[in-house]
Amino acid sequence: MATTVSPSAKPPVAAPGDRPRHRRRRRIHFFFFLVFCVLPFFNIIRVDIPKQRFYFAGVEIWINEFAILFFSLMFLMFCIVALSMMYGRVYCGYACPQMVFSETANDLQERLRKWVTKKFIAWPVKGRQMLYLGLTYAIIAAASMVLGFIFISYFVDPRDLFQRLLRLDLATSGGFAGAVTTLITFADFAFLRQKFCTTVCPYGYLQGMLADKQTLLVQYRDPKHLCIECTKCVRICHMGIDIRKSPFQIECIHCGECIDACEEIMAKVHRPTVIEYSWGQEGPDLASETGRPWWYRLGIRDAKRAVLMFVMVFYASGLAVALAMRNPVLIRINPIRTTTLYTINAAGDVENQFRLSVANRSSKNEFVILAVDGLPGGHLRLTPQPIAIGPGETLTKDFSVAVPRTGPLANVSHFRFIDQTQPGGAKQTIDMTFLMPPKETK
Repeated sequence: MATTVSPSAKPPVAAPGDRPRHRRRRRIHFFFFLVFCVLPFFNIIRVDIPKQRFYFAGVEIWINEFAILFFSLMFLMFCIVALSMMYGRVYCGYACPQMVFSETANDLQERLRKWVTKKFIAWPVKGRQMLYLGLTYAIIAAASMVLGFIFISYFVDPRDLFQRLLRLDLATSGGFAGAVTTLITFADFAFLRQKFCTTVCPYGYLQGMLADKQTLLVQYRDPKHLCIECTKCVRICHMGIDIRKSPFQIECIHCGECIDACEEIMAKVHRPTVIEYSWGQEGPDLASETGRPWWYRLGIRDAKRAVLMFVMVFYASGLAVALAMRNPVLIRINPIRTTTLYTINAAGDVENQFRLSVANRSSKNEFVILAVDGLPGGHLRLTPQPIAIGPGETLTKDFSVAVPRTGPLANVSHFRFIDQTQPGGAKQTIDMTFLMPPKETK
């Protein structure tokens, strides 16, 4: 006789063998693995320690641009806080490189175990175990070299690091750091894996402090006692927990694998799942939110979250404007008056000495043209013009401005330097003073 379900119960949402969240997580894992690989090579996020540069959204930020550097890092931290407040440990379950590579190592080991068992069934159990473990460690060792190279590329120029790798360079700091990172990565994914998340990683504890009554959870709810005690939700959990005990276990990463397991088993007996995503311990299930507005289903469920999203958009817009308005060529001009205020050259003109500092903070060659404005008869003694400066270079050059001694200038005259990057760059002005000898001096 077929099992009946009460009208108030939710219908089965998965066919036997169907694991929609698992498939979705695998696709998201692959996407974030590509993101992890791409970020340093396209300077989307990278800290170049040897050159003391910070790259954010393709913009090269120098260490002396502390304001932009500080607000860029604060924006990234703010995004992590907002994500944790709204969606709990969803980052750990879907995007964290540690979790992605740990689960990949687990899957690799299990697939190799099944393959070795099938192909070498005549071997003793210990021999098969040594073979599949040896293959697992060999593949993890090769992958660790690649992952170590990518990780160090966040802190050292990837092209320079690749040359060091080809030479097996262990003498320099970059080569030594790459070797140590490779060894740590191998030890992590060969032996530690998810144990790192449950014992070392502080991010899970941080998220526990940020959660509130509206934070997304994976929760076991069974008021009608529909659970058949199959314990598959426990056996399939990557973190080794029993979700039925509490939705607030610090090890839970909100991956949803237990939901897939429950749906699969309960569908076989024509019962609804008793594990589901929910908005807080007392809030509604995620599956029951289909009739709500899109922003409500995305987690903007109260005034606090609406303000949070507004602040994030406002912050991101301001940071984008600051990066767009940032001048990639930094020009400074200072007078040289430590020993001599002015000199008189062979032609009888009065000269003041200045020091020009140009820093090219872009990734392309720049050309700077300098001119004088507001100084009658004044002309620059600076060659060559335009001044060429390569990407990432800093140039310091001394020059002078000459004015006819018989001109109408007072002892102290104010004028401006006008600088412009070519071609078609914006003009900037730098206010300066020019010193002349007293009129009675002969």
